[in-house]
Amino acid sequence: METMRWLITGGCGFIGTSLIRQLLSDTKIKHQIRVLDNLSVGRKEDLANVATYTEIDPKDLSNAGDFADATGVQLCVGDILDESLALAVAKNMDVIVHLAANTGVGPSVEDPRSDCMANVIGTFNYLESARINKIPRFIFASSGAPAGEVEPPIHEELPPHPVSPYGASKLAGEGYCSAYNKTFDIDTVMLRFGNVYGPGSLHKSSVVAKFIRQALNGETLEIYGDGAQTRDFIYIDDLINALVLAASTDNIGGETFQIASSRETTVGEITDKLVEIMKVCGVSNINVINGETRLGDVKRNYSDTSKAKARLGWEPVMNQDQGLKNTIEYFIN
Repeated sequence: METMRWLITGGCGFIGTSLIRQLLSDTKIKHQIRVLDNLSVGRKEDLANVATYTEIDPKDLSNAGDFADATGVQLCVGDILDESLALAVAKNMDVIVHLAANTGVGPSVEDPRSDCMANVIGTFNYLESARINKIPRFIFASSGAPAGEVEPPIHEELPPHPVSPYGASKLAGEGYCSAYNKTFDIDTVMLRFGNVYGPGSLHKSSVVAKFIRQALNGETLEIYGDGAQTRDFIYIDDLINALVLAASTDNIGGETFQIASSRETTVGEITDKLVEIMKVCGVSNINVINGETRLGDVKRNYSDTSKAKARLGWEPVMNQDQGLKNTIEYFIN
């Protein structure tokens, strides 16, 4: 059986563990997976929920390439800003999936320097590791944020004008990925994720997971501004399918893809749906208020995913109402 070796940074998080679950269910290819995570968001327990793993010492990676355990999953606890660790942990890998990042507009506005260090220098460290270790493919988790305040739908050819520091740092990561493709011939693939939701998002701070968590705790749901701002919500299984295709499709090095639902939904609409479905599930007396508009937020955001359909053979399949129901049931259970 063919073997494929993956390094997944941020692999204990929502997207990382969902990717690992799907890879381990593959009966055609044996996937050996190394996770690098600083455990600032995801937890060891989250990884344990999807895989039996071996923890390896970041100070001694001399035997780390053995993948001796049955499942072939390893965890190395460390930070993406450690450049020597980046070089060591990526040896003998076939693909790097770089998910680890400072995520979200809010944290980037509060601390722009930390956002820059994590999203620019952290990405640079793993591109350098790919170059030095001769790893042929590098998947970069980006966002619609680099596009900024533009008339949607967002597509890959729009000139970027990021509004938030987060958008700027993700744009810088995309720029370095493009440069490493053109200069060093690494097949870098940039995936601009929509607002991801779904089962497994326990620690996620974006609107769907946050509002479900707050409602179950009896807390007030606060919408920033009037709720007319729009987002493109993508279900986790659809996004994972795009990640797997990005790692295996030929002739896409240096390309950027919008990975979203191609559907524009206001924050007010998604909140109303969440409240309605939670009531059906027995969660009542949910209080929703409108607060101040948040700095760095764009007014409208949804994507044109036709390039991903044409080049990756990918398109989303999950119905939004069913996806929200699945997510709420996950949180309740």
